[in-house]
Amino acid sequence: MSISALSSGLSGLQAFQRGLDTSANNIANAQTNGYKPQQASFKEGSNGGVNAVVSGNGSNGTSTTSTEASGTDLATETVNSLVYKAGFDASAKVVRTADQTLGTLIDIQA
Repeated sequence: MSISALSSGLSGLQAFQRGLDTSANNIANAQTNGYKPQQASFKEGSNGGVNAVVSGNGSNGTSTTSTEASGTDLATETVNSLVYKAGFDASAKVVRTADQTLGTLIDIQA
């Protein structure tokens, strides 16, 4: 059980890091004309855990000289960043707890 908890926590860390990366990229390009923000969506992995899938390519397919304003909503990106950080922190606690449990099991066996 501890190994699966460790694996689930690790997949959560990776998924929420990908979400944070996506949000940071959107914020960094908020003033880029023609930029279309990407979105991270989370779904259950085939072996448990969570996977992040990023949709959108970050551009609208036009040249970089487009005068169309960026589609990035900074309020949404701020909220997303807070949610992803909370998910990352929760996943880190799962990993820490699984590590402690495994350590206890190893100590009992020794």
